[in-house]
Amino acid sequence: MRLECTARIQARDFDVQLSLAPGETVAVMGPNGAGKSTLLNVLAGLIRPDRGAARLGNKTLYDDDTWLAPHSRGIALLAQDALLFPHMTVLENVAFGPRSAGASRTTARETARRWLQEVDGEDLAARRPAGLSGGQAQRVAIARALAADPDLLLLDEPLSALDVSVASMVRRTLRRVLAGRSAVFVTHSAVDALLLADRAVVIDGGRVVEDGPVRRVLEQPRSSFAAGLAGVNIVFGTTVPGGLLATDGTRVFAPDPELPPGEEAAAVFRPQSVAVHRGHPGGSPRNVLPVAITDLEHHGARTTVRAGHLSAEITAAAAADLDLVPGLKVYFSVKSTEVSLYLR
Repeated sequence: MRLECTARIQARDFDVQLSLAPGETVAVMGPNGAGKSTLLNVLAGLIRPDRGAARLGNKTLYDDDTWLAPHSRGIALLAQDALLFPHMTVLENVAFGPRSAGASRTTARETARRWLQEVDGEDLAARRPAGLSGGQAQRVAIARALAADPDLLLLDEPLSALDVSVASMVRRTLRRVLAGRSAVFVTHSAVDALLLADRAVVIDGGRVVEDGPVRRVLEQPRSSFAAGLAGVNIVFGTTVPGGLLATDGTRVFAPDPELPPGEEAAAVFRPQSVAVHRGHPGGSPRNVLPVAITDLEHHGARTTVRAGHLSAEITAAAAADLDLVPGLKVYFSVKSTEVSLYLR
């Protein structure tokens, strides 16, 4: 369903407008304290703004004369912690939403089993939350949220508390179940935004400072937060044997990704893994990207070398030895073992 929302909260210096097309997933990003969770809480009905209005489809969530209770909004909020009912089994937890909506016990359990199967959790049905790992609990929480058949799904950093390997598995689950579903999720991860969202909205100081397709926001940032987003470099292209062919024709090698060729993908690597050279580097096999320096940022003993949407973090001494200045053409190099590939 389409979402149109405006909200102003004077005490928090919060003044945000957000729209969401039917079936669209939007990543909300920004520094700590920017107002991201405030936005989710307003939509969920946990915070009432001083002024504004919101409509979800044909339903008015709030305006000057209306305030719809959280349970009547058709919105599900998935927090960082799974918050499963400890006294219920996994199946009972997932069945809780449809049961509360009036479904019979049999129908609610059938719905619960279907969503547990969707998140690869059908074997967990008889367990209690205390017996689940973090990744298992979060997958069950996703199933519970979706079993309620919400018109809008809100997610507040659902992967932040998980280990990297577990987060990757849950991310794949989210990517599958969010397809074609209206959702707003808060994240600090450029990878999560890239893989899960159609659009990125950057909030800073209680205001929307960027709004557009994820790729454009990451490649052509207009805010300082987006420019340093999550501290990673991202190169877009299509998969080829051994890595990725970037949109500009550059080949990026990565450890045997075993991904089907010809798929849209992104190569991700950290600025700390990038070396800067005046001339084309030789030596061990590595990725070499010709770039032009656009900015230098000095942070004590470290210097961030920016070249458009790419960046390298090197020592201040190395930057001085290389005599780096904006406009200078240099080479960024990164070992293939430092590159991760993700399908888009």
